[in-house]
Amino acid sequence: MARIRLVEHAPGAPGLRWFGMGPGLRPSRGLIKLRRLFQKHAFWAENRTTSDLKQMLAGSTVVVSLWRGKRIVGFGRAHSDGIHRAVLWDVVVAGDLQGRGLGRRVVEALLAAPAIRNAERVYLMTTNSAGFYKQLGFDDASPQQLLIRKQ
Repeated sequence: MARIRLVEHAPGAPGLRWFGMGPGLRPSRGLIKLRRLFQKHAFWAENRTTSDLKQMLAGSTVVVSLWRGKRIVGFGRAHSDGIHRAVLWDVVVAGDLQGRGLGRRVVEALLAAPAIRNAERVYLMTTNSAGFYKQLGFDDASPQQLLIRKQ
């Protein structure tokens, strides 16, 4: 298997957002590839447009991606105030590569980022992967409740 490389993007991921840069700061149509990763492997993000992705990245404190050659195979992002709260978002690994520790690599890279590692609490939401996150030290948030307001 080709080596899988972790890329820690600058806040807001300007290289990925504007130039589609991947590993080694080489243009690689990364934004198009990220959209494809979401469409194929993330039911919650399958309808995001390129414009949506640009705005999402711009507002992200921490962004990491995993690359196997020129293919993006994993992604995650986070927001934080740097001291009290942080939230992990959009952790995804290509289905054909799941079960190889790549999701763990993404989550650990997000948690190790300076803006996240000192946060008093780190939150995330998941529909189907609670067992995976519990292996990484996350617990149920009770008595807190998740509330939602839809547009």
